[in-house]
Amino acid sequence: MVNTICILTATRAEYSILKPVIDKLMDKSEFNIKIAVTGAHLSPEFGHTYQEIEKDKIEIDTKIDMLVSADTPAAITKSMGLALISFADYFQRTQPDLLVVLGDRYETLAVCIAAMNQQIPIAHLYGGETTEGAIDESIRHAITKISYLHFTSTDTYRNRVIQLGENPNRVFTVGALGIENILNQSLLTKVELESAIKFKLDKPYAMVTFHPVTLEANHSKEQTMALLAACEKQKDMKFIFTKANADANGRIINQLIDEYCTKNKNAIAYTSLGMKSYLSGLKYSNMVIGNSSSGLIEAPSFNVPTINIGDRQKGRLQAESVINCKPDTNSISKAINTAKSSRVQAEMKYIINPYGDGKSSEKIVKVLTEFLLSKKMNLQKQFYDCEVKK
Repeated sequence: MVNTICILTATRAEYSILKPVIDKLMDKSEFNIKIAVTGAHLSPEFGHTYQEIEKDKIEIDTKIDMLVSADTPAAITKSMGLALISFADYFQRTQPDLLVVLGDRYETLAVCIAAMNQQIPIAHLYGGETTEGAIDESIRHAITKISYLHFTSTDTYRNRVIQLGENPNRVFTVGALGIENILNQSLLTKVELESAIKFKLDKPYAMVTFHPVTLEANHSKEQTMALLAACEKQKDMKFIFTKANADANGRIINQLIDEYCTKNKNAIAYTSLGMKSYLSGLKYSNMVIGNSSSGLIEAPSFNVPTINIGDRQKGRLQAESVINCKPDTNSISKAINTAKSSRVQAEMKYIINPYGDGKSSEKIVKVLTEFLLSKKMNLQKQFYDCEVKK
């Protein structure tokens, strides 16, 4: 009997990370893979990034539009409501044997609730992590409690999922899929990258991604302006911006970035670079600036320093290449100058990335196959009490 696995993707970054798992599952005759696309993927404002999936010749089973055209907290809640209603119909129609989700976004939580009500087991990638400055922290832990199988990037995060009451027999440390993409992806040469992004890289440059700090939503404009003011001081550098995601207050960030790049010819902005161009950009960069998880997870594998601004990633495991700073112009400027220093640049060759060995998808697919084919899943989960088990 063929098992149907639904894989959810709502953003460009999420799809790029999931792709090795999608490819390996599609190669297995025991599974019927259905790709469900939603969220920012379907928005022209965020680059219609579902086209990247189609370009990879991966068949999309459904496109479910759920984004309300605003980024206020009320609009986010309404978007979640639309996702909940639409995926209720989709799951009723398709009856998958398993739902695979990654991360901690609001649309993912809504889809997981729909799957829970439909009694569909959920496999969650990357629970146990902490991002104290973002509402993602609460969402991630909520998804953990709804899910049945758990894949974590480090043993520290595995222990945290177990601490949330999940049985250790269902929690697996697999490393970060982003590392696997770096090791296995054929990247562009610097000349090819310049051609692809239509931007001359004749000076040291930084990759910059700044997302809303959703628990400090009223400060998005102020913090973005501080970041841009710090960039403006660096006349001997260039900047490649990748725009903010579809979180509350993301639009004001993108508007400010567009205005900055119009006035400053040493900067360019993209809604989405695609995985190959983005990773190639990291490879040749002088540093990464912002508050994206990629600065903590992928960037260390390229031995480039990361300037991590503010509290969005607070609590997440970090390599020694990460320089933390406050979200004000002076602190960011000081961090950039530190990252540019010959001392820091020389130290980068010795950086060790704590997020795994690049074989994550193989480990994930092995576990999914074992649980699905042996019919080992029982949704009547018992709370695993760490104190009782000691």
